[in-house]
Amino acid sequence: MKPTLAALTCLLLLSGMPAKAQQPAPIGGTVRELLEYADLHNPDLIAARYEREAAQARVQPAGALGDPMFEVELRDMDRDLNRVGSVKYTFAQPLPFWGKRDLRAEVAESGARAAQGEERAAATEIHERIKTAFAQYYQIRESTRLNTEIFALMLDLERVAQVRFANGLAPQQDVIKAQVEQTVIKSELIALETEAVHIRGRINSLLNRPAEAPLTEPRSLRPAPPLADLDMEMLEQRLRATNPLLFAQSARVAGSEANRRLVERNRYPDFVVGVSPIQADDRLAAWEARVSVNIPLQQETRRSQEREADALVNAARARQEAVASRLLNELHQALATWEAARRQELLILEALLPQAAANYQSALVGYENGNVDFATLLEAERQVKRARLDRLKVQVEQESRLAQIERMIGGNL
Repeated sequence: MKPTLAALTCLLLLSGMPAKAQQPAPIGGTVRELLEYADLHNPDLIAARYEREAAQARVQPAGALGDPMFEVELRDMDRDLNRVGSVKYTFAQPLPFWGKRDLRAEVAESGARAAQGEERAAATEIHERIKTAFAQYYQIRESTRLNTEIFALMLDLERVAQVRFANGLAPQQDVIKAQVEQTVIKSELIALETEAVHIRGRINSLLNRPAEAPLTEPRSLRPAPPLADLDMEMLEQRLRATNPLLFAQSARVAGSEANRRLVERNRYPDFVVGVSPIQADDRLAAWEARVSVNIPLQQETRRSQEREADALVNAARARQEAVASRLLNELHQALATWEAARRQELLILEALLPQAAANYQSALVGYENGNVDFATLLEAERQVKRARLDRLKVQVEQESRLAQIERMIGGNL
């Protein structure tokens, strides 16, 4: 009985323990996977989507007629309120002046288009941040791999130095220098690990996931677009045509102009039309029809409203020009930075890396033959490492600038 009771006790205790939260599945092998996930889960994009839907829902009510009114009037009542001579029923419908409903709908439609542009602008901004963070995460992974390779190389160099020291061909300082270099690499690996934690947290924040949620190791950066797609004139045309901020600002200009025309229409009166059947006893005794208008006498007030509408139109146009000027300046700077990084990568790949590798091989042979000291060999190894890290750095710089350009043109290259 004792083993049975013990087993039952354990089952009861385990059933009362809270279940461990399930770890999210790793994602993020490619930047496209991260972007698709963010489109569905990023809270800023979700909020922008709802705001766009709310703006679209305002279009139909803006151009609709107002609700009709119903009125009951008891007439010819005696002093004691015991008898009613007749009852008048009035049905009335407010009618705005011709064209006002269309203009109100146009203003609302412009607001809906502006909200659509703002949603797209939010998406392109989030996409840029994800692309940049993904490139930085790739850089950390490749830097870690490179440092791991260099660490293994330094172990080999340490063994070479130990053999030469044992044979009296090299001083003991060579072995110590190799060990110091290994310690430096270990410190760099720790720093890279910490930076990787920060980058993962940043990416998970953009994806609305827990900061410690696992990410798949990035496999590669996106392939570079054809140079023909990075022509400045063509990029400027795409920016003016498809940039979401300019699209939203253009919609605001159109909405301000429609609002100005609507304010000008307020010079004319609105109407109320109605019909009234009159009941006396149990029969319809008469019918009445009426039309009423408001009298727009406060012309100074309307002139002030028109001046306000004019100022808002001019402000929207000026803001549109300011946004276009700022974006074009950013586009020129981003393209120039990308071009410089691309040329640097070609220089590193075609000249610096082969030169550094040849220098290292020459220094290694010279050290094994006793013609070169260990400090020269270490410096040659560091040159190879710096060249490979510099190439990785300019690759990430190119990806970041391409992400910036894609944000400004409102789409992928």
